[in-house]
Amino acid sequence: MLQYRFDGPEDAPVLVLGPSLGVTWHMWDRQIPELSQHWRVFRYDLPGHGGAPAHPAAAVTDLADRLLATLDSVGVQRFGYAGCSIGGAVGADLALRHPHRVAALALVAASPRFGTADEFRRRGVVVRTNGLEPIARTSPERWFTPGFAAAQPAIVEWAVQMVRTTDPGCYIASCEALAAFDIRAELPRIGVPTLVLVGAEDKVTGPAEARNLVAGIPDARLALVPGASHLAPVEQPAAVTDLLLMHFSTAWQDTLASIPVPSSPGFAAPFAPVVPVAEITAAVVLPDASPTGRSDRYERGMKVRREVLGDAHVDAASAASDGFTDDFQELLTRYAWGEIWSREGLDRRSRSCVSLTAVVASGHLGGLAQHVRAALRNGLTPVEIKEVLLQTAVYCGVPAAGAAFEIAQSVIQEETTPPA
Repeated sequence: MLQYRFDGPEDAPVLVLGPSLGVTWHMWDRQIPELSQHWRVFRYDLPGHGGAPAHPAAAVTDLADRLLATLDSVGVQRFGYAGCSIGGAVGADLALRHPHRVAALALVAASPRFGTADEFRRRGVVVRTNGLEPIARTSPERWFTPGFAAAQPAIVEWAVQMVRTTDPGCYIASCEALAAFDIRAELPRIGVPTLVLVGAEDKVTGPAEARNLVAGIPDARLALVPGASHLAPVEQPAAVTDLLLMHFSTAWQDTLASIPVPSSPGFAAPFAPVVPVAEITAAVVLPDASPTGRSDRYERGMKVRREVLGDAHVDAASAASDGFTDDFQELLTRYAWGEIWSREGLDRRSRSCVSLTAVVASGHLGGLAQHVRAALRNGLTPVEIKEVLLQTAVYCGVPAAGAAFEIAQSVIQEETTPPA
């Protein structure tokens, strides 16, 4: 179950609002007075956010399933959904896996794929090593425009405090969820009326990502909000509220009649024009999702290899491969990663401990740096890596361990140093 609250009349149709990573349902406070006149607004917190129980969810599908279980517990079957960032990812997942539950959808500051998996896994490493303070300090520059941050220091500090009070383990799990999220090939299956809303100055999930969503979702419009960055509902509350009212008041009428359209006086009348208007964009060619023809073991191995070693390393290895080395790369992917690393007998933390020890013992220190990075991504802390290398000093020799410490120290400093 997720921590939640309701606002608005009990007999109104339900509109669910999903939060961004690092903030709580309070990010939607400025929308509630208007939205709750027409809907019963349901807001929820991510695990470990806003005092919610700290039960980590490392996949967007897990968050979506928990949300549905929570809605089921209060008797909500069909609803409109608006979500920001990871909250938008949850809404997209619901529209894909449970389309009969979603009457209309709004994706705010969202993307079919959030950056790269490496970026989010490294952020998890930084939080595991340094706590959330480095993330809290740099949040304002990701969330707000410079002008807003300078003019509204109290709001900025309020947002930063939400990060500071988040459970680190749940934050790391959410980073893992975003690292694994990729629905680029599935966008055409989203069949509900969708508004894609983005701040014009969003540097995290900006207009380019929004246009990819609009191009891929058959029934989607784009709303560009001037003067807003990533947390547009906080920075431009009136504009975002007007756009949500306009979208849900019209799109809802085009869906199944299992939820009545709100009948408040004047509700069906056209809304006054607002500065940020919706625009239809030209189609963008999405990545080809056709099957590669390779074995399931290879595909599984490539997925695990990328998760453990990171996209940058795997892409570099693939780019350097040619007709002479292609078969060796396939052997590694299919056997080492698709077979051994995919077995259930040991978790990835344990396998990283074994791999670090084996590399030191064999003297193949050229591969140690990548395995130290992998160990950090797999959840080992620098202290635990140190203990593994101390163990190797006893059983593999002090000279080998000394060289390993030097390599590991450099990698750990690079990977765990917070962004400037």
